[in-house]
Amino acid sequence: MLIRYKKSFEKIAMGLLSFMPKEKVLKQLLQTIKEYESEENLQLFLWKEDEDIIGLVGVCLSDHHIEVRHISVNPSHRQQGVGKSMVKALNDTYPHKELTADNVTEAFLQKCEEINKGSE
Repeated sequence: MLIRYKKSFEKIAMGLLSFMPKEKVLKQLLQTIKEYESEENLQLFLWKEDEDIIGLVGVCLSDHHIEVRHISVNPSHRQQGVGKSMVKALNDTYPHKELTADNVTEAFLQKCEEINKGSE
């Protein structure tokens, strides 16, 4: 289930964000979290299964698009479709907006699109 980030989830979110290639340095990680907390067009979501938060997706919202800037899954839950489930939940949450990617998330989103086309 996709849930909105709250300050009480900061450490969990930072842990998940640290798996992203450009978020390895603590100073950068803190700056990224601060941006999601303070900028109105940025939204951070967490993926919760049972009682565990196992994934994260960060987006930049505009009138017609949702740009996926961060997407991360706890390593012990990878290869189980969690990332694809998060992308589907974003599409369901914002059905009238086009999902786009930045240069870091582009390959993953293309893979999700290929899988979706194959299941139609």
